Amino acid sequence: MCRGGGGGGGECSGGTLSAAALLARRRSIPTTLLLLCAYVVYLLLGSAAFWAMEGPVERSTALRLLQQKWELLENHTCLDGEALERLAERIVQAYKNGLILKGNASLGRWDFVGSFFFSVSAVTTIGYGNLSPSTVSAQVFCIFFALFGIPLNLVLLNRIGQLMLSGVQQCACHLGNKFNWQKGAAVLTRTCALVAGLLLFLLLPPLLFTAIEGWTYEQGFYYSFITLATIGFGDYVIGMNPDRTYPAWYKNIVSLWILFGMAWLALIINLCISLLENSSDLCQCCKRNSREVEQELIDGNQNTSLGPEDEPSCNVKATKPVGPN
Repeated sequence: MCRGGGGGGGECSGGTLSAAALLARRRSIPTTLLLLCAYVVYLLLGSAAFWAMEGPVERSTALRLLQQKWELLENHTCLDGEALERLAERIVQAYKNGLILKGNASLGRWDFVGSFFFSVSAVTTIGYGNLSPSTVSAQVFCIFFALFGIPLNLVLLNRIGQLMLSGVQQCACHLGNKFNWQKGAAVLTRTCALVAGLLLFLLLPPLLFTAIEGWTYEQGFYYSFITLATIGFGDYVIGMNPDRTYPAWYKNIVSLWILFGMAWLALIINLCISLLENSSDLCQCCKRNSREVEQELIDGNQNTSLGPEDEPSCNVKATKPVGPN
């Protein structure tokens, strides 16, 4: 009936489009809810894992620390418990402000190299938390410094990532034209870029941290990923051991590693995001294509039944109900 009239057909097709859009919108809501549920479940599983692994260690450490405190007060009765508590709080606060007490000397971390590393951790949003400004003027300056520095850092990371990606694409194009193997060259260059990035930014830097910081390889790898992912817990930070002498170039090299490593890891994370989004879009596209194919088959059968060659049979079918009347 809708195909008979031009105006009727236009109205019917418009209704079909609006119904399809409404149906797609209704289907996107359960998908979002499912994604939200998966996100919450993932967080709950991670919380349970950390609680099970870190909770007992924390409780045992706290009990051991309290026991040492009471033993100190029992062995040295001249000490005042409240004064000892205040001293411990001041030491912790001084450590947070970048001051390390060692014997009769104090080691500050607000030299120019340390300040440069703090600036890098601020604009990259790593924020280790081991070093923070204590004066009001420095805190206000840090706000404006990060306000303009974070967008500048994002723009620079985006540009570096684009240069890396364009370099990989140019290598793939060059190899594809040389060996007449476009798809294979693209897969080969991307694999080589991934392996090279893993070596330069995640696998080799822990060896440097092991040699200079005295960490294990696992600790260095953990620090590398936590830093490049801008998580920045602050449990492991370079240049913090007062018993070690660090080279002058050390923090500068690490700052460059952070900059290029974040750009590389951002490309990997964006690739994972695109794969996840494309997988859901692919599933919806397959469902949509299957429905379109079914509709086309139905429409094709209807058009075939109304073809000129079948006109006599159509007339017969049309006259059959008329006969008994």
